[in-house]
Amino acid sequence: MKRALGFVVVAVVAVLALYLAQRRPQSPPVSSNAVVQVAADVQRDMTRVPLQFTRLSDDQEIAVGDELARRYVQDAGKLTPEEAAFQQYIVRVGGTVAAHAKRKLPYQFHLIANRDMINAFALPGGHVFVGEGILDLMMSEDELANLIGHEIEHIDHYHCAERVQIAAQARKLHLGVLGEIVQLPISLWQAGYSKDQEMEADREGMRLAEAASYSPYGSVRLLEQFARLHQEYVIHARSPQQELSQLAVEGLGGYFRSHPPISERLAQVNQIIVDEHWEDRRQLKPFRISYDLSKSRK
Repeated sequence: MKRALGFVVVAVVAVLALYLAQRRPQSPPVSSNAVVQVAADVQRDMTRVPLQFTRLSDDQEIAVGDELARRYVQDAGKLTPEEAAFQQYIVRVGGTVAAHAKRKLPYQFHLIANRDMINAFALPGGHVFVGEGILDLMMSEDELANLIGHEIEHIDHYHCAERVQIAAQARKLHLGVLGEIVQLPISLWQAGYSKDQEMEADREGMRLAEAASYSPYGSVRLLEQFARLHQEYVIHARSPQQELSQLAVEGLGGYFRSHPPISERLAQVNQIIVDEHWEDRRQLKPFRISYDLSKSRK
């Protein structure tokens, strides 16, 4: 009996290893590192197996996301003309990128009209929020497309839904009771995910943007901007008034603590560009919105 059980375990691990090897976008080098990487991937995926058996249905996930989003969606009538233009721009670019997502959810895109919000986040079921502060950093539409692609992949790969499951379990909430689930704080989704999940969202988000005819270098440029900001944050965190507002510094502090090192993220996206032979996809679309200045509120 024990011998048979041992054989089954070995067989399952072998099948998982073969599956993961086929799923990898890059060919691992021939070294002991490859074995370690496969083992780590198996362990990570095995720990996520229980979540798949208790996963929210798409309808449940959408209902949770819609209820949570009500806390953040801003009244369009209260937006300035510039903010309204940003909102329309996010919706247009987001819709173009989301059309290539694997999960066909009712994706919705929203502006957070706050220049100190240098971040973006996704909610279960399809809501993506983009802070006005992060838009101020962008010089191309491709950067926005890659950012939105990253957030869509947090939804597409069930990262947001899994966070609901884990948080509900920790708080002993019933997944099937919407009134209990929406008690979860919105900050759960503003914080970063695990390193594996963030790197996955970078990879697949860039692929999603590329499928929508955006340049993968939009991801490179955006991460380079984050690297520059990180340097400013490190230098000026003790006297933020010199470069950034206090709120912006606090927000960046949380962002940099909860995301993988930018150097690793940049190395990954640059390697994917080489592997996919996208080096000639450097042309970036200008970041361009238009609105009536005469209607801007003072």
